[in-house]
Amino acid sequence: MARGAFGHGETNGLTLPPPSGTGSAVDPLLGPEPSMEAFLISIATVSVAEMGDRTQLLSLVLAAHYRKPWPILAGVLGATLANHALAGLIGVWFGEFLTASVLDAVVGASMLAMAVWTLRSDRLDDRAAVHGRGAFLATLIAFFIAEIGDKTQVATVALAAGYSSLAAVVAGTTTGMLAANAPVVFMGKAFAQRLPLRAIHLGAAVLFAALGALFIARALVG
Repeated sequence: MARGAFGHGETNGLTLPPPSGTGSAVDPLLGPEPSMEAFLISIATVSVAEMGDRTQLLSLVLAAHYRKPWPILAGVLGATLANHALAGLIGVWFGEFLTASVLDAVVGASMLAMAVWTLRSDRLDDRAAVHGRGAFLATLIAFFIAEIGDKTQVATVALAAGYSSLAAVVAGTTTGMLAANAPVVFMGKAFAQRLPLRAIHLGAAVLFAALGALFIARALVG
């Protein structure tokens, strides 16, 4: 089973001491527990990438139509968990067929592609249209459909392939989606119109490019 530079299965020739008490072993080359790193990186990348994304635009439309923020947010949570869990499983499955160095290179290349993709503005299409349903069910269905093939879903696939903790990645990407969509759901256009989308997209591109460079550097070193 091949995992990337952030997987638990590799120690770079070092033998890790067994955990004692309630603490966990720390790889001196990787630093903090990789699952926490995966969680934090997943939150940061997805929350920034979601700004101005088509699913955030969908949240704005649903909030304006239904005016029921809590059912809408619950729908976002359910749709994201389901969608990103499937995306994460695809990432884990894909990672099983590659050596660690090749996997890091592939993940790095995908992150660089995401950096370019993030610079493009998104628009909402008709695939996510759901009519005649309650706020929760409409959001659940529409958000799940809109997220298919979206940049945040692709990022989840790449992160799940690069990190060994699927749960940490999915928890992080889901938290990032909620963090980006909750203000839009509760405050609507008053929040959305104040977003400096160009600066946010540029920041997201820089973040994805940095992650891509990191993964590629680890692949070259490995």
